[in-house]
Amino acid sequence: MEDLTVALSDDDGVRPASVPALVLPVRVALPVLTRARTHDDGHRATVFWGAAALEALHLVARGLLLPSLSATDHDAWRAGPLGAEETERVRHLAAAMPPEAHAVPVDGVDCLWLPDPERLVRDFLDSVADTLPRSPAAEWVTAGPAYASREPQRAPGLRAWTADVAAGHDMGVRLSLRVEVRGLTAAALPDTRPAFRAVLQVHSVSDPALVADASEVWAGAVGDAFGTGARMDTLLALRRAARVWPALTPLLSAAVPDAVELADEEITELLGAGSRALAGAGVDVHWPRELARDLTTRAEVGPPDGETTPRTASSEAGLSFLSADALLTFNWSFALGDERLTHEELDLLAEANRPVVRLRDQWVLVDPAEAQRARARQDRKVTPVDALAAALTGSTEVDGSRVEVRATGWLAALRERLTDPEAQDAVPQPAGLDATLRDYQRRGLNWLVRMTSLGLGCCLADDMGLGKTITLIALHLHRQTDAATAGPTLVVCPTSLMGNWQREIERFAPGTPVRRFHGTRRDLDGLTGGDFVLTTYGTMRLDTDRLSAAPWGLVVADEAQHVKNPYSETARQLRSIGTRARVALTGTPVENNLSELWAVLDWATPGLLGRLGTFRRHYAQAVEGGRDPAAAERLARLVRPFLLRRRKSDPGIAPELPPKTETDHPVSLTAEQAGLYEAVVREALAEIAGADSMTRRGMIVKLLTGLKQICNHPAQFLKEERPRITGRSGKLELLDELFGTILAEGASVLVFTQYVQMARLLEQHLAARGVASLFLHGGTSVTARETMVRRFQDGEVPVFLLSLKAAGTGLNLTRAEHVVHYDRWWNPAVEAQATDRAYRIGQTRPVQVHRLVAEGTVEDRIAALLHRKRELADAVLGTGEASLTELTDAELADLVELRGGTG
Repeated sequence: MEDLTVALSDDDGVRPASVPALVLPVRVALPVLTRARTHDDGHRATVFWGAAALEALHLVARGLLLPSLSATDHDAWRAGPLGAEETERVRHLAAAMPPEAHAVPVDGVDCLWLPDPERLVRDFLDSVADTLPRSPAAEWVTAGPAYASREPQRAPGLRAWTADVAAGHDMGVRLSLRVEVRGLTAAALPDTRPAFRAVLQVHSVSDPALVADASEVWAGAVGDAFGTGARMDTLLALRRAARVWPALTPLLSAAVPDAVELADEEITELLGAGSRALAGAGVDVHWPRELARDLTTRAEVGPPDGETTPRTASSEAGLSFLSADALLTFNWSFALGDERLTHEELDLLAEANRPVVRLRDQWVLVDPAEAQRARARQDRKVTPVDALAAALTGSTEVDGSRVEVRATGWLAALRERLTDPEAQDAVPQPAGLDATLRDYQRRGLNWLVRMTSLGLGCCLADDMGLGKTITLIALHLHRQTDAATAGPTLVVCPTSLMGNWQREIERFAPGTPVRRFHGTRRDLDGLTGGDFVLTTYGTMRLDTDRLSAAPWGLVVADEAQHVKNPYSETARQLRSIGTRARVALTGTPVENNLSELWAVLDWATPGLLGRLGTFRRHYAQAVEGGRDPAAAERLARLVRPFLLRRRKSDPGIAPELPPKTETDHPVSLTAEQAGLYEAVVREALAEIAGADSMTRRGMIVKLLTGLKQICNHPAQFLKEERPRITGRSGKLELLDELFGTILAEGASVLVFTQYVQMARLLEQHLAARGVASLFLHGGTSVTARETMVRRFQDGEVPVFLLSLKAAGTGLNLTRAEHVVHYDRWWNPAVEAQATDRAYRIGQTRPVQVHRLVAEGTVEDRIAALLHRKRELADAVLGTGEASLTELTDAELADLVELRGGTG
């Protein structure tokens, strides 16, 4: 801190004042300001500059940046070009500037003054703009080292270049072209060649409503409405426009740059690349109203409308109309308004090879190249899965443009069946099922039957505990009643779930053969059509050849998030197992990002979502970034028929489930924990500040892990062999209180932790108190796991300690009325899965979920990240996970800083 003399405004004018100040570089001050604007008790000057910082970040994020030189010829980025909307926002912001925000440092100046508010705001916007883009990537724009170094560099040789870049962007005027055409009469013959010219128009930046022809500006007909430098600004902007579209070059040497005559080829260029280039230079093009320009491209895909069923037969790979060799035709067409053009009319447009053609008694303006492309696209072949994706979304992307698509024939009928499942006839419950399906489970069975009978894979993504297993068993039994779909079912699942699958099959489908393909004596000898075969992901990966040789009627991937990485060996081997139909089962179709959804659905129905890279560009990046609601809607239309998602909270899904109460319990750190926490933060931040990027990421992960362990118990972080457990952890003290209440009521409890070492400490602590407990972790054998589950469900042991990673899925532990999350996982979906071990069908008592959070620590700040991920997951089932390893030093310090909370 230092004392700074500043000029302040008061009732008597401007006076000097001495204030304590902390001088920060803009790069460091930005995160401080953006957070300060939301504080209720923040100073109004700080809140103001926080709002200004946010506005600056918005401008930079939109790419509104221009390279320039300072008065001393140092390279400097600045915010721009600012259009009318941005300029108006800056003015409103400046008008709201409180007096204290005008304060500027003064040093021995006799005459005090305050800067103009708008100028001060613009200078600040430029300072932010100069801070953020300074990186090696800047060289791709500047074609040299200038503007890339963190510290400004002298570059006097770039003055002409920066002035040229600014031309047309940062002037007081903007330009546009008004295209005029002569010779368009109703009596004109089709081969008449109209004459075109482009008239130069001048727009005021400060007053968007002010526009005039350049000839009027040169004649002085508009006075000084555009400012005294309007002519020079116009010529500078025109020079830039002529560089990107040379047809304007003659205007640069004209006495009055009023208009330029255009040839057919120049009009054609202006319809496409020329117009786009001019738009990049800030020049709009306005076409005459008398030309019909509502010429649209559309595609129809599928067989003729009269053909309502595919002329195919079933095969082991699914219905052949979905196989790669059963191609469909994309029929491309132009439509003038609502009227589709004939092939002959499309040929006329393509062969005229000029931009204006007489068609149906009106003049039509069309890019000849576009017409030729449309004709060339006729009879383009696509795979049925690509055609189905286009039919479901209603559009497809061609040559970088989105084109409307209409399905025809049986493809249209298939789309209707997929998008309106309630209109289909209900499937009767299989006779061999020894249970009564709930209504939502019957609807799930109907959906699975419809999708798999069409040869389409799908994903049943019901919440954990809603009965996905019994619904799948019913599907297997139903498929055995039709020779076209009958066959053995292979279930690939985590090791921990094999016992549950076997018990459920034996219980609900008695008499159905079921075997485990697992262990050293695994075999498929004597496999029959109605068999269930259970295997693990690990065994499947090791024995893919034998599994691939069997004639599977259905392959099921349970806990399908195990194949969310499409490049993993597990995912690749699972794809190689042939079958008539595929079903993915998961309570969390997306845990971190939409690429995981792609991996699951691309296994179930290969090709539906296209290639992963294309999917990331067209959908994931736009949806996860919240930039394109239309992309999110298209993705939802495409995914919805193939993914059935029901939650326990949905109306009518599970009304018999008791209420669930979730509580966050903030706990104070002990003095020992607080001391360890602050020491680790201080040492780690000092090391991280000087580390290179790769080493830095690893150090951040190590820091976060260490802090979470300290929040759990000092003995866990210190790795003590014979620890003293009591009196050292705020979380443990609260857990003892919870146990006291829970055990006194005769209730049972699940305790989840992501650390095996922490669970061992809890196990020792409970044993010392005489409380019986069980501990399930990744090293627990299948037999021991099943025994533990039985003992807990039978009420023999009241406390079940569980490793979150090993026991977060697949277990039925409805004996528990309480679930404790001793430490927070980074992913809310994983925590929800763990809670659902108790809160699932079969639970008859209210469930209380307790989350222990060390207040004032990194655990507090993680809660906000988890909340944000839940919100985005509900949009299209996905989210981008915050990359904590990419935080700046200031952001990292803010995340891990200890803020009170000690006891």
